[in-house]
Amino acid sequence: MLTTPSDFDVLIVGAGISGIGIAAHLEMLCPNRTYTILERRENLGGTWDLFRYPGIRSDSDMHTLGFGFEPWRDEESIAKGERILDYLNRIADERGIRDHIRLDHKVVSADFRHDEGRWHVTVETGGQSRVVTANWLFLGSGYYDYDQPYDAGFQGTEDFGGEIVHPQFWPQDLDYAGKNVVVIGSGATAVTIVPVMAEKAAKVTMLQRTPTWIRSIPAKDHIANFLRKIMPAEWAYRLTRWKNVYLTDLMFKRSRTNPEQVAESLRERARKALGDKYDPVALEPPYNPWEQRLCFIPDGDLFEAMKSGKAEIVTDHIDRFVPEGIKLVSGAVLPADLIVTATGLNIAVMGKIAVSVDGKPVRFNERFYYKHCMFSNLPNFSAVFGYLNASWTLRVDIVAEYVCKVLNRMEEVGADIAVPVLPDNHGLEEDDIFDFSSGYLQRSKHLMPRNAPVMPWRMNQDYRKDRDDLRNMPIEDGILHFDTVVSDTERQAAE
Repeated sequence: MLTTPSDFDVLIVGAGISGIGIAAHLEMLCPNRTYTILERRENLGGTWDLFRYPGIRSDSDMHTLGFGFEPWRDEESIAKGERILDYLNRIADERGIRDHIRLDHKVVSADFRHDEGRWHVTVETGGQSRVVTANWLFLGSGYYDYDQPYDAGFQGTEDFGGEIVHPQFWPQDLDYAGKNVVVIGSGATAVTIVPVMAEKAAKVTMLQRTPTWIRSIPAKDHIANFLRKIMPAEWAYRLTRWKNVYLTDLMFKRSRTNPEQVAESLRERARKALGDKYDPVALEPPYNPWEQRLCFIPDGDLFEAMKSGKAEIVTDHIDRFVPEGIKLVSGAVLPADLIVTATGLNIAVMGKIAVSVDGKPVRFNERFYYKHCMFSNLPNFSAVFGYLNASWTLRVDIVAEYVCKVLNRMEEVGADIAVPVLPDNHGLEEDDIFDFSSGYLQRSKHLMPRNAPVMPWRMNQDYRKDRDDLRNMPIEDGILHFDTVVSDTERQAAE
């Protein structure tokens, strides 16, 4: 044992959905472990505190975006951002997690030292830098760059006579009432912003290069609300959660096996909702459903805004910004007083933290995933990257439970170090880590950890299978090695 104990058994980076979920599992499954959460921002909540654009809401149902251990009790299943923040704050308070959160603490670097069996983590707070130590490092820092969104490189932005904003940095006092607004983009952020801004703006135009598959779903899950009336909330939540997991999984797999059938179903739904306002150029992508993430619109709000004439979708390419708006490649000019660049995110691998082992930098694109959350030959380390085809939190739950099992096994055998060992001559094949064509994913593939075709050297995209794998696969599988640190005193005594 080291003569000086670590500051914490577990250090969690990020107080968003991932960090709160990990902490809750530690409270439940590893009650004797000390931990802290370091959050660079001034509030907990991560994504749900950062984004303040109009209409910010979940892009999947809260019965799966919520945690498995904490029922979602609101009537609305597609929830507004402030309600999600309320949910996270309630969990932090009721489960004693808030006392473990250190706000305004930015993790800059982390170095694992084998001779101590622990991490030395450099943190910036209050304009100063200090080092804390922890046996295990768990990154719940999300997946995108908080500082720099994707820059699409539009020409002529300096010529535009109005205001340009990015959803990631939404001005608190932005007034768009009665203005012509152009929202550039076609993903979840754009389809969320457009109908809400259309309520006050003169007109909102969603300008896209390529359409996105869009599906209207009820904002309220009527089955969930009925079940809550006839049974305990925990039972109702569990049944609804599995219903939604199953239906989402079924649709995703059917999109892969019979894409044209799913595409026709989505087209028919949109035609029925829009009537003579239906435009195949605007609503029929050149790719199959779920080759990019499907966009869900609660109660068809985008379609309703389009039918009212307050919103429209234009499909074209941007030539340049001009004083009065945006000039398109087709020659047309979209007039605008305000332009919203919902052009996407940049992925930030491991929260842009400089990770090293014994002073040697870790290059994650040279390491394989191990059981969705650990990495080849990297000790006492785990991270969360949620699902692309389902709710992020589903992965958080199963990964946190698994890591708690590893920590408990380490305690049982008296180990200080747990590391998935992959020899240099491993001979593993590589699989596409992101079988999606979304731009933000394709731009970052060269930065991401490697993925093998089969477990355990893999991050998979099948929640039901992953859940069974992590619960049933043995902790000691011949790959995850446990080791003990020998102190100088013990070494000298042995000699």
